[in-house]
Amino acid sequence: MSQATIEDQVRAALELIRPAIQMDGGDIRLESVQGGKVTVSLLGVCETCPISPVTLKQGVERILRDRVPGITEVEAVEA
Repeated sequence: MSQATIEDQVRAALELIRPAIQMDGGDIRLESVQGGKVTVSLLGVCETCPISPVTLKQGVERILRDRVPGITEVEAVEA
């Protein structure tokens, strides 16, 4: 599968996740997809939320791994 196709699938999955994150005053932005690793920025209240690592691993990463073949990890970087 081409890198563009994987990135498109990741973007589509993030669009499904985004409304739930925005309801809590945050947002998520795709930074990169390299191999099986997805890098995102958590924005708004997510930047300082103490449970954002849980949301990232148990929510975002789980959904991306389920929806996009080959995704193995999701990591957040500072915006």
